Amino acid sequence: MESGLLRICTAGSVDDGKSTLIGRLLYDSQSVYEDQVSSVEKASKNRNAGPIDFSLFTDGLRAEREQGITIDVAYRYFATARRKFILADTPGHEQYTRNMATGASTADVAILLIDARNGVRTQSKRHARIARLLGITDFVLAINKMDLVDYDQDVYERIQDEFSEFLSGASVHAIPMSALHGDNVITRSDRTPYFDGQPLLEFLETVQVHRNAATGPFRFPIQMVVRPDDEFRGYAGQIVSGTIKPGDRVTAWPSGRSARVKRIVTYDGDLSLGFAPMSVTLTLDDEIDISRGDVLTVEPAFVGQTFEAELVWMDERPLDPGRVYLLKHSTRTVTAEVNHALVLNQIGTVQVSTSRPLVFDRYSDSRGTGSFILIDPATQFTCGAGMITEPTREATEAHNAPLSFADRLAHLARRASSDEEAAEAIRKALEEMLT
Repeated sequence: MESGLLRICTAGSVDDGKSTLIGRLLYDSQSVYEDQVSSVEKASKNRNAGPIDFSLFTDGLRAEREQGITIDVAYRYFATARRKFILADTPGHEQYTRNMATGASTADVAILLIDARNGVRTQSKRHARIARLLGITDFVLAINKMDLVDYDQDVYERIQDEFSEFLSGASVHAIPMSALHGDNVITRSDRTPYFDGQPLLEFLETVQVHRNAATGPFRFPIQMVVRPDDEFRGYAGQIVSGTIKPGDRVTAWPSGRSARVKRIVTYDGDLSLGFAPMSVTLTLDDEIDISRGDVLTVEPAFVGQTFEAELVWMDERPLDPGRVYLLKHSTRTVTAEVNHALVLNQIGTVQVSTSRPLVFDRYSDSRGTGSFILIDPATQFTCGAGMITEPTREATEAHNAPLSFADRLAHLARRASSDEEAAEAIRKALEEMLT
């Protein structure tokens, strides 16, 4: 992660005060323009939130303002003298859980709000689980509306203890606060003498998170083969994790053929080092057969057609184990089946079987090759988002040693879309071996 930039998302149940907290944070850190303040003050009339309704700084849709809820994911950009922030205010309603997953998918820190009067609710747990599945390890447990329970220390500690079991393995900074009155948002409040930790903004300015894709294993899904003339053959794509430099030996999967990187080509000239998330074109010292959807690796990956995953279902039509879906994984799209049903906003552990081999990692090791989406082939609606947790026994770990010739022939045949294409691919491979 860039040292000066922090990506944040809010999470929690409906009416726990997420939009009000973010509005207060923006307002008190002087991150809103005067015309925005004037507009919000005007819109706040005839509402019960006092002279200014802070939630209106983020609830931009007319339906949101009318209902007093967040529906869409509202992104806000602001900065202090110490750091820059990208903030995603996500909805709390259960029916918009899929929107919350979208907002959390790129976040480094999650602010999980709890209404001090209601304690931990089902949606609070659901959002915490989604955030953990998406790899977030740093949480602010914002126990909000403490003004409505007289800033009771016992309430604060009880909720803190109750929630600790849902965020095991994560770093949790619990804060008693009132977003409406600004307690512990920008500065520490005198009304919570038992709290000696950092207020929200100070914590966000100083928290150190480690989510640098350049430190992971090298993964380069091929988007297209570049052939402007007979002298140049390059493989274009985005480095989703890791680093690469000329001279490194890479392996193309699922074929298993290896070569060394000759050049890292960009519009502005060649590079001596490429790293995530750069978009580059690689040239190799051997013209091996590589096409869109293949993946170049340095470190080992998994190659297989079955794996276990945590799946968030986003379609009103339930997941049907008897249906075939489209699965998009990095630059490759294949057909796939899932072993059991899920309904809208449900999260479940499933086993996925694909029609062709994929090159993948555990989501915890590489986000780019450890995630996928499911698409309904009839409507083209994105109906599910998945994080790969484990390969099954059928999936083999792909090392940089080339596959046996028999395995190469088998891979070529499986990748073909017809018997004629398979026969032609095998014929070319045999000719290559014999010449």
